[in-house]
Amino acid sequence: MPLALYALTAGAFGIGVTEFVIMGLLLEVSADLGVSIAAAGLLISGYALGVVVGAPVLTVLTARWPRKTVLMALMAVFVIGNAACALSPDYNLLMAARVLTALAHGTFFGVGSVVATSLVAEDRKASAIAVMFTGLTAANILGVPLGTWIGQHFGWRATFLAVTLVGLVALAIIAVLVPRDGRPADAGDWRSDLSAILRVPVLLGLVTTVLGYAGVFAVFTYIAPILTRITGFEAAAVSPILLVFGGGLVIGNLVGGRLADRSLLATVFGTLVVLALVLALMFPGFGSPTMAVVLTGALGAVGFATVAPLQMWVLSRADGAGQSLASSFNIAAFNLGNAIGAWAGGAVIDHGPGLAFVPLAAALFPAAAVVVTATTIGQRSASAI
Repeated sequence: MPLALYALTAGAFGIGVTEFVIMGLLLEVSADLGVSIAAAGLLISGYALGVVVGAPVLTVLTARWPRKTVLMALMAVFVIGNAACALSPDYNLLMAARVLTALAHGTFFGVGSVVATSLVAEDRKASAIAVMFTGLTAANILGVPLGTWIGQHFGWRATFLAVTLVGLVALAIIAVLVPRDGRPADAGDWRSDLSAILRVPVLLGLVTTVLGYAGVFAVFTYIAPILTRITGFEAAAVSPILLVFGGGLVIGNLVGGRLADRSLLATVFGTLVVLALVLALMFPGFGSPTMAVVLTGALGAVGFATVAPLQMWVLSRADGAGQSLASSFNIAAFNLGNAIGAWAGGAVIDHGPGLAFVPLAAALFPAAAVVVTATTIGQRSASAI
């Protein structure tokens, strides 16, 4: 893989840390700001909705900019947003700062995915996307546990200051390693690009992404209180268990990319089926500390095994001129799923049967995604006749 691809990985690492680290700090944020755990969980939903809005809007606004300029500008927004998070005096301003930070997320991964696929041969494109998304897995292995530890010992604001420094480093690496080729991020007209996205196969792919990640984040958003209040772990054990989750992400991400290069739809379908099973098993499994650790790692592996395949699915169905916008829409779909999952988990906690039942409710989302994927396969088969 070319060296420039790992510069994209560095940017993905920084963005991944700021997106995921809040999961390990829900208890600290809720206690410090005087809000409920469910309200603190909405900081994940707010971030995700910021991605949903920012991804298509910023992709259109920066379509004529050189790709490297777009990536660097987005990392600058990321740095400013995280600094604002660290300095926020109350919940409302923290939410606003999270949304600001999120605006850069979708377009970075959308444009970055297009750059990544342009750097490699045709039969390595899904693997190239997986390498870029390895930054997210590394964020979970290194950044999230370390950020959780920092927040538990020095306060959650210190975590966001550390993430700000990570963003500055990532910005510098992108400036040095990503080639400046002068090509615009998206040379097409956004109206025609949007019409390409409205094709049924692409829309079904986006719906599949939303449903799959709603299931993942319904549980992952509340993983800290689940592990401490349901399984019975001490708070200090959350960071090491998140390392297991991160290890699963690495394995699932790379395996998913390899499998997608061989059979794209089969990989999406298979991983969603396994994801639904893992979430369902968490309902009884989180009663055992050993099973809780194993299933947390399995959630990371199977949840992230769908990322590169789903991203590649949307790119393969979009016209070449509209790939950046289509890719950004799929990143928005991931995060819409995140927002729905975080909200659904909070609803189960506050208005439903309670925290212990969150995994069981979460399993319904990938189960629905399996049905959508089966519909996609059926449509593809029918079009081939």
